[in-house]
This record gives sequence, C-alpha cells and structure tokens, in this order.
Amino acid sequence: MPQSDHGIFLGESERAVEFLHRAPGRPLHLGILPGAFNPVTVAHLALAHAALARVDEVVFVLPRSFPHKELSGAALEARADLLLALAEGSASFSVACADGGLFIEIARECRAAYGGGVDLSILCGRDAAERIVYWDYGVPEAIDKMLEEFGLLVASRRGEYVAPPRLAHAIRRLELDGEFDHVSASEVRRQIAAGGAWQHLVPAAVCDRVWRLYR
Repeated sequence: MPQSDHGIFLGESERAVEFLHRAPGRPLHLGILPGAFNPVTVAHLALAHAALARVDEVVFVLPRSFPHKELSGAALEARADLLLALAEGSASFSVACADGGLFIEIARECRAAYGGGVDLSILCGRDAAERIVYWDYGVPEAIDKMLEEFGLLVASRRGEYVAPPRLAHAIRRLELDGEFDHVSASEVRRQIAAGGAWQHLVPAAVCDRVWRLYR
C-alpha cells in the first residue's frame, strides 16, 4: 500500500463514502470490510458475520481504484450488485464506494460519513494485516499514527497474525466459523475459467450472478 503523499497521515478527509445501501440506525462500533470483491466469496461473508459479534454494523467498501494493484474482471457496478444482493439479507450490512484505496483513506471517508464518536475497525486476514503493518510508508511510525484512527480485527489466513507488542492495543483476533484458507476471489475466477468446481467458494445467493459475470 505505498503512498507518496505524506500528507495522507495528517488531518481529516473531506470526502465521505458513497452509500449504495445503508443499514438502519447509527452504530457505536463500525466494522469496515474493504476489498475488490472480484467476486465476493464465502470468506468475505464469514469475516463479516464473525465481526458482528464485535461490531454493530459492517460496511462492505469498494474502492474505485487501488494504488497498489490493477484490477481485471467485472466492473465496479457489477461487483457492487453482488454485495447488494448479500446486504438485502441482513439488517447489519451496508455497501459503499470509496474514492481512496488505502486503509487510512477508507477509514477517514467512513469517519466523515458516520461522524465522530463511532469506533472504527477494519476487517482483514493475516496476509493483509502483515502488509499494512510492515509496509514502508516512508514516514516514521506511520502505522502507529494510522492505528490511532482505526483498529484492526484480523482473521487467521494460512496462519495466525501476531501483532507487534506496541500495536497490540489496536489489533484484535477475529475467529471465523470455519476454515477458509483455500478460498480467494482469484481461485473462483481460475476455477470458472478451467471448468472446475467453484460454486462452494461463493455465497449461494450470488452464484448465478457470478456465473454470468465470470464465465
């Protein structure tokens, strides 16, 4: 997650996420699940459901662009439709688009939308947590500054994540109901292209839509 503009670590965002669907009420603790969702998988959904034991609402956030990777596959609108189909089945799920692609940018856009006084936790797996914590941002103690604005709820992914002691106050373990190491959006796309079994990797509610998008 490189960021050349050191100013990202200063001040507040003037932008807010754009809601495609918003859960009723105002949460005291918000879980933020950012991703490309290309397509959404059962692992994403398990992460969101597990987080509801800790947070009041989970917002699935689709960044319009990513500073650290190029996307190919379904368009943003089509991926948003997959998430909306899942949100319809839960009063605690929201779906939004963000202009920023970094965790700190997404957290600040959520803060602008939800207001002060709401605790923010970003949901991720071990691999994403390691990237964000150990990335060289070019700014001393950048991750320490970011974790003053949001926390991390981290699920195991091919191993447990152990936070550095100085950051342990802001990083918590998230237990998933099941084993999802084999699940990824890229594996879904690979299996569809190869004519393999993929339906078990995506939520049943969006199976038909995924097939139409990625076949």
